[in-house]
Amino acid sequence: MKKYSGHLEPWGQFVDVKINAPELLKKEIVRKKIGEVWISGVCDPYQPVEEKYKITRQCLEILAENNWPVVIQTKSPLVLRDLDILKRGKNFQVGFSIATSDETTKKLFEPHSPGIEERILALGELHRAGLKTYVMIAPILPGAEDLVELLLGKVDYVILDRMNYRYADWIYKKYNLEDKKTDQFFCQTEKNISQALRRAGIHC
Repeated sequence: MKKYSGHLEPWGQFVDVKINAPELLKKEIVRKKIGEVWISGVCDPYQPVEEKYKITRQCLEILAENNWPVVIQTKSPLVLRDLDILKRGKNFQVGFSIATSDETTKKLFEPHSPGIEERILALGELHRAGLKTYVMIAPILPGAEDLVELLLGKVDYVILDRMNYRYADWIYKKYNLEDKKTDQFFCQTEKNISQALRRAGIHC
């Protein structure tokens, strides 16, 4: 996506705040046929700047008022700030990306992201509030298998996916994790997680 941004900085070191997004959404939502909205697949809708600008919150308010179904995907417990809107929404779902249960591994691949425990606690709070919740274990990292026990009673379903990005190749090489990027690792780990989820009664 960086090639469309015009930025010279490395990916992850710049943010463009689309301050007119709520205004555009208000205009477009009345012209469109209702469909499920995914917020969002490219950039986290709850980056730290969201605390100041509240762009995601404003857009969620508009979607809720117009009865559009929404699927949120984030790594940030900041989503709890908007629980009042999420509970008003029609068919709102909230999911967290959690790729491992191991904080040390998380710090290698996502050094600036919220902690794993913070995400799981937020997930539980959302689930108890009556929202449909999920976790995306993607990319599957070492330690992912131990997530199943942590997710019990907190999710309705789980999505699994392997590492599909080249940007992290240097991390695997530097920390001698190259055996954790093989087809064998992903296939076996996905099988183990899927079986554990089925035993726990969680859809995968």
